[in-house]
Amino acid sequence: MAKKVQMECCSHKTKIRSEEEYKKLIHRLNRIEGQIRGIRGMVEKNAYCPDILIQVAAVNAALNSFNKELLANHIRTCVVNDIRNGNDAIIDELVSTLQKLMK
Repeated sequence: MAKKVQMECCSHKTKIRSEEEYKKLIHRLNRIEGQIRGIRGMVEKNAYCPDILIQVAAVNAALNSFNKELLANHIRTCVVNDIRNGNDAIIDELVSTLQKLMK
């Protein structure tokens, strides 16, 4: 069963994700959320700065991994489908997205 997920920040577009893709992305986000709560706990317990920084680096790596997976799925589905349907504007959107990710 596919779930429709709507972005609330930037676009009026939506995407229907497969149940597998949805679960995989949510699982990753739940793990990242747990890592963030762990970092907050470390700060609250006055943990040593380098220990916190190492955990922050782990969260950054997890977010980068999430972005890579989401981007790959986007290219394989949305971008390919739009190009096949003659919507070459998707290429400009992809380039713009990549530029924002590379800041």
